[in-house]
Amino acid sequence: MKKLVIAYSGGLDTSYCAVSLSKEFEVHAVSVNTGGFTKDEINHIESNAYKMGVATYKNIDAVATFYQKVVKYLIFGNVLKNNTYPLSVSAERIIQAIEIVEYAKSIGAGYIAHGSTGAGNDQVRFDMIFQTLAPEIEIITPIRDEQLTRQQEIDYLKANGIDMSWEKAKYSINKGLWGTSVGGAETLTSDQPLPEHAYPSQVKHSEPEKVKLTFEKGELVAVNGVENAPEINIEVLNNLASAYGIGRDIHVGDTIVGIKGRVGFEAAAALITIKAHHLLEKHTLTKWQLQHKEYLSSFYGMHLHEGQYLDPVMRDIEAFLTSSQDKVSGNVVVTLLPYHFSLDGISSEHDLMSAKFGSYGEENKGWTADDAKGFIKILGNQNKIYQHVNS
Repeated sequence: MKKLVIAYSGGLDTSYCAVSLSKEFEVHAVSVNTGGFTKDEINHIESNAYKMGVATYKNIDAVATFYQKVVKYLIFGNVLKNNTYPLSVSAERIIQAIEIVEYAKSIGAGYIAHGSTGAGNDQVRFDMIFQTLAPEIEIITPIRDEQLTRQQEIDYLKANGIDMSWEKAKYSINKGLWGTSVGGAETLTSDQPLPEHAYPSQVKHSEPEKVKLTFEKGELVAVNGVENAPEINIEVLNNLASAYGIGRDIHVGDTIVGIKGRVGFEAAAALITIKAHHLLEKHTLTKWQLQHKEYLSSFYGMHLHEGQYLDPVMRDIEAFLTSSQDKVSGNVVVTLLPYHFSLDGISSEHDLMSAKFGSYGEENKGWTADDAKGFIKILGNQNKIYQHVNS
């Protein structure tokens, strides 16, 4: 039979795809772990995959790859879409698509399937990556092509002997290294907030707790003095901060297909890491580095969200962001509190708040009063000329 690789999550859509496509293809199911999967969950997904008739199941551990290829640059760029969302799920999809297409090529599959509908962002991300990296592989999307309803999928599976509990959860939860998305009836409206119980992490601590984050060239290399790989440090920080209910918000944005979307999320480690990193940058980078980083980072986040990860401009921006981190090393102390956190301050050998040249608003040691007067006079020349000509 013809080989087909399916991006398999174990949900209703991909289960329908696995059962229906296994009648025509030799189906190889693949899940890509970009954070959030426990060993028991992986075993459960594998067990269900074989019930759907797949020939093989593979879970690819891509947490470290996800950090190195994407998350690292989101931190370097302090990327928050619409000043709110750390691109938790949309960033994951890129790496998942790359891993899936590489696996398909490795086993000689001529077809790739995914369970996306025709109304969301993921169809664009998956298709663009697949088309670019493997134009010879045909993409099959039953849910999108057949415009199936949830009930139609359930009825089909039952008719084929797959009578599992397909009751739709009240809230859709997608957990990963860089955050967890939360969707529900409230996020389909414009005015309703998500209730407290909708968030996976509940508040367990109320007393303030200080956490020291250590950065080296922009990367989070230690939490409270304990060194580890950055992706592990992110998980450690998330476990500490999520117990305070930190990192919750609702993102409103423009989808790739042109409609507005609203989704809740909790991303304690992502938001704290970005804000702490940005504070350290304010102390260690020049004002022009900070200015140019801001708009380039915004473009990087937008292109990533839109599925443009493979455009070479992304490698160009990554090179700039990496270069900008050369002096972004030091410690940031953060205080965790229920539902929020505060940045206490930083310590770094590259701190540009050097007393040798003066203290802001206090005294100057590197120039005279006459130097200051001359500088101000020349600095104002353009405004003076404009006002003189046009008054």
